[in-house]
Amino acid sequence: MTAAVFEYHLVAYRRVWRGSALSTFVLPLLTVLGFGLGVGEYVDGGVAGVPYLDWIVPGLIASTVMQVALFDSTWPVLSGFNWVRTYEGQAAAPLRIDDILGGNLLFVLFRALIGAVAFLLVAAAFGALHSWWTLAVLPLSLLLALAFAAPAFAYSSTITSDSYLALLFRFAVIPMSLFSGVFFPVESLPVGLRWLAYASPLWHGVDLSRAATLGVPADWSVPGHLVYLALWAAGGYAIARDRFKKRLVV
Repeated sequence: MTAAVFEYHLVAYRRVWRGSALSTFVLPLLTVLGFGLGVGEYVDGGVAGVPYLDWIVPGLIASTVMQVALFDSTWPVLSGFNWVRTYEGQAAAPLRIDDILGGNLLFVLFRALIGAVAFLLVAAAFGALHSWWTLAVLPLSLLLALAFAAPAFAYSSTITSDSYLALLFRFAVIPMSLFSGVFFPVESLPVGLRWLAYASPLWHGVDLSRAATLGVPADWSVPGHLVYLALWAAGGYAIARDRFKKRLVV
């Protein structure tokens, strides 16, 4: 039945995909041109001996996956509970909580994977990928997306106003995007901020993506990265499942 919920979201997406198809490829292209090539012209010698474009691309991929996962796991979830009440209709059908939550999460992962593939294609066109390990970015993107989406589902199913979502993006998502090693090395931050960056799931995704696309060792333990992201995903799913159950099961 999880597949049925996933199909429901795919059918709904089929009606609106044209609105996002252009931006899916245009935004990565503009980002690569603006940051990778534009800013990169002012970064003499690149970063750690790597051209700035090649160094920044994996971080941008991870950041894009995070943003897609969070956008599809916040307002749509709040809407499903408070405005459109999609979840109430699904709960009235012969669907389990795991079906409703799992099918929706599968759709979010599908959207995040599309974003990662689009960015990889743009990066490949600019010659910014240097290893066959780059293919590992795709399953990594799924894990990273789940590490953000599951906690976001839990948070969005708890609140009653989208004002709290604005706070989430303003005080958590934007700082995370800026200070998790996407645009400059985390090591250049003060020690306190550096440890906050290490605590964010995004940094772990960035480090793994950068190691894969450049074909170099990760700064931290690869199993450690994967376990950390898996813990975020599992913990978020457990809390989201509990919140969905409390709100949908009478």
